[in-house]
Amino acid sequence: MTKRVAITGSSGLIGGALRRTLVERGDAVVRVVRRPPTASDEVQWDPSTGSLDPDALDGVDVVVNLAGVGIGDKRWDAAYKREVERSRTDATGTVAQALAAHLDRTGRRIALVNASAVGYYGDRGDEVLTEDSNPGSDFLSGVVVRWEAAADPARAAGLPVAVMRTGLVMARKGGAFEPLLRLARLGLGGPLGSGREWWPWITLVDEVRAIVHAIDHPELTGPVNLVAPGEARQKEIARAIGAALSRPAFLPAPQFALRVVVGEFADSIVASQRIRPARLLESGFAFEHPDLETAIRWLAAR
Repeated sequence: MTKRVAITGSSGLIGGALRRTLVERGDAVVRVVRRPPTASDEVQWDPSTGSLDPDALDGVDVVVNLAGVGIGDKRWDAAYKREVERSRTDATGTVAQALAAHLDRTGRRIALVNASAVGYYGDRGDEVLTEDSNPGSDFLSGVVVRWEAAADPARAAGLPVAVMRTGLVMARKGGAFEPLLRLARLGLGGPLGSGREWWPWITLVDEVRAIVHAIDHPELTGPVNLVAPGEARQKEIARAIGAALSRPAFLPAPQFALRVVVGEFADSIVASQRIRPARLLESGFAFEHPDLETAIRWLAAR
């Protein structure tokens, strides 16, 4: 059965790929945009003021909220850290309130699939983490806790809410791995930090497939880890990328050097998070790229 899916952040890496996938399979996609609409499949919103007309969601089955500035787009300073949080909590709160208001007016239940991040867990060393694990204590953990809580108006209304705690997304262009690929092609793709940190990764292909899985399974609610089951340390990922590109990968980038370039975000880059996609696997999802070998082969392919 085809669905009508509204997407915020549809111009981003994940949102654009999701939109194409949904259209290809025959779903109707509504783009929620900040500018004045220029097409019949667009509706306008302004999360900074909490503005999203509930009537604009008539006929929508699921809202996928992917809005938020990129956490690695700029060097972290106090102002950008505020923007990282505000852009997420404002967007999520706006969508959740609009869904609750729509339900109150029409009696129709619209599911919410909301972006989140593995930053929730913080730096946890070798501890095995699932959706039931407690949050960390660093800045990004706090951001994610408040980001997820911003969906409470939809939860309180009894609507299905899934929060997709996404790991580092491997993509051939864009995303967290693009700088690593550029460095690797220059022979500078060595480990970051000590290299022993566990990096929770997922390919863009599986990221989109997992979101579609959540769209098709509204019973899948609460936190869902979007990470591949093939656990890998950062040095293993660096070596695999180097091998796939026939480039060396042995010179480490020390954490203090990363801090000079990206600020406090360096602490998140070298955080160790050994995360398992427990709820995703329990729901019957099958990864196309479950292990590092298949993922890197896909990532490095032309």
